[in-house]
Amino acid sequence: MNDRLTGIDVFVQAVEAGSFSLAAERLRLTRSAVAKAVARLEQRLGTRLFHRTTRSQSLTEDGQAFFERCVRALAELEAAEAELDSGRREPSGRLRVSAPVVLGRQCVAPLLLPLVTRHPRLDIEMCFSDRVADLVEDGYDLAVRVGPLPDSSSLAARALGMQRMGICAAPSYLARHGRPASFDDLAHHTGILYHRHDGDKPWRLQHDDGQLREVRVQGRVRLDDLQAIADAALAGVGLAWLPCWLTAPHLRSGALELVFSSERVAPVEIQAVWPQSRYLAAKTRVAIDTLVAGLPPLLGMGSAAAATGARPTERPTPNAGCIVEPAVP
Repeated sequence: MNDRLTGIDVFVQAVEAGSFSLAAERLRLTRSAVAKAVARLEQRLGTRLFHRTTRSQSLTEDGQAFFERCVRALAELEAAEAELDSGRREPSGRLRVSAPVVLGRQCVAPLLLPLVTRHPRLDIEMCFSDRVADLVEDGYDLAVRVGPLPDSSSLAARALGMQRMGICAAPSYLARHGRPASFDDLAHHTGILYHRHDGDKPWRLQHDDGQLREVRVQGRVRLDDLQAIADAALAGVGLAWLPCWLTAPHLRSGALELVFSSERVAPVEIQAVWPQSRYLAAKTRVAIDTLVAGLPPLLGMGSAAAATGARPTERPTPNAGCIVEPAVP
């Protein structure tokens, strides 16, 4: 019976990865080991599973049929393991987490790293990237996502909190260009834009009529990293639309000044996302519960521990800077 299962997980990973090399990387094997495992499986089944050339690979008709059944069988095994795991009190195994770069470093990591100490059988692997990872294809147990989520039947989600935003600038920039008195004035100012593969991200603002509107500000600098945008704002390059937890220490020191507070700038939702499954593994559940309890204070009160000198278990000092509207000259 054990022999009948040998190589199936390697075969499925090779199909989903699209190449033996990528499958080997995900499985932490050599490419040769993956190729040999598939060859042994083909020999045992008495059929070819892949059409292979030096440049590409594709499933044979038998390979496609076998793959579909293997996926269903592995899903049943995973559900059975998760059902057993859900009855255990102690989280165990490797937890793979994906999060945006700056939020991950300053907020997610300080919350999740203590879990390793509290749960000796738990390993944590975190990847910080502003690229939206494919949880199933990339093998992540959990992701922290900022902004609205697309509809997906394969993913489950839980709200972690709202990220308050503000528009700020360095005193040197405001001395040269003046302080915008209204949202209409933004058309005459330079913005430091958050740029992704799908274009510049608009600024979502709360107008006087109570409506949320997206405003696209002119900018000569486009960056795909929030910390880089904050650094550019500190250098006086332009106005920046940034999370309050990130700008809090600079607002307190006076290195940045608030132009429009979080009462005028729409917040952004943050959610935990994981592959949809009938049973949630204990390791994933404890991570989600930790984020639900610990992230809102960091989002709504100052920056993370590093910005205040607090340890991850302490509450940061309140961030009034993103709440109080500045006086307009």
